[in-house]
Amino acid sequence: MSGALRRIGILAGALVLLTACGQTTSTSTTSAANATSAADVGGIDALVAAAKKEGKLNVIALPPDWANYGAIISGFTAKYGIPIDSANPNGTSQDEVNAVQQLAGTTRAPDVLDIGMAVALANTNLFAPYKVQTWNDILDSQKEPTGLWFQDYGGYMSIGYDSAKVPAITSLDDLLGAGFKGKVALNGDPTKANAALNGVMMASIAKGGTPDDISKGVDFFHQLKQNGSFVPVSATTATVKNGTTPVVFDWDYLSAAHGTDVPTWKVFVPNNAILGGYYAQAVNKQAPHPAAARLWMEYLYSDEGQNLWLKGLARPVRMAAMQKSGKIDTAAAAKLPPVNGTPVFLSADQATKAKDYLASHWAQAIG
Repeated sequence: MSGALRRIGILAGALVLLTACGQTTSTSTTSAANATSAADVGGIDALVAAAKKEGKLNVIALPPDWANYGAIISGFTAKYGIPIDSANPNGTSQDEVNAVQQLAGTTRAPDVLDIGMAVALANTNLFAPYKVQTWNDILDSQKEPTGLWFQDYGGYMSIGYDSAKVPAITSLDDLLGAGFKGKVALNGDPTKANAALNGVMMASIAKGGTPDDISKGVDFFHQLKQNGSFVPVSATTATVKNGTTPVVFDWDYLSAAHGTDVPTWKVFVPNNAILGGYYAQAVNKQAPHPAAARLWMEYLYSDEGQNLWLKGLARPVRMAAMQKSGKIDTAAAAKLPPVNGTPVFLSADQATKAKDYLASHWAQAIG
């Protein structure tokens, strides 16, 4: 695969890169790989040209029904003519990191990551700093100062359920009732998957815990396991559709999407545990297609990309800025699941602490 960034005609020989040794080489994949902004490669048009020359983008763990990623992937390819290889669509944040490490140096390695914060913070050594053109619209609290990671979209943790298969849910303790035997699931393994970790944290807060201590959530799932309610199956669109997991802890925007397949699906956000959370984007510092990786970021953080996430019922990170500028898709925004109360967002330290606790206690709790 070529990551060359060359201009047509005379410009091809004019662009040079100063190396640490004082030598110069023609602008190439190295310049794209080291670019911390589109300006570093000559602007967005030059970035597009370089990405088209690479001719491919590798993404991972992006289900097409997750935050409207199916439309986002097809939209990127339609706009730039760059095909996308979408690997392991149902993978976890940890699976993404594992792929970066295991496939390092190959053309199959992920170029970019969409990753939960706890896993992102533990693996910043794998990322390349990059700042999109709309960088200033992202709050300082939602990005690493140099661009190693920056949050993308978020929502609130919820309990989704098929109202035709289980009783109405009005509190967390309802799940301990006889009508929920063998029916409650998480979206993934909480030691590896961000959504599942936050599901356990939401339960912890609802049971009187704090964002600094996820133990009450682990205890609650232990209780669910003991009474036969917890199903050790990672919930997916397929398991919800076939009825294997009629009750799922998941982000509200992902849960709401199940209503397409299951018309009786409802979403409950407990007022005493409104836990918000954002995922983050990162560029693999050894991306086999470094220009395409950075162009993907520019697309995601453009008005077009942000509104596509919004159409998937996810709240894009630039939402406030786009509302102010009038660029937001108001019809899509009006469809967001309602949330009443004051949300809690985990800090970096709290997310890391929760992940560490789960690594030590989750397996024992669920047997």
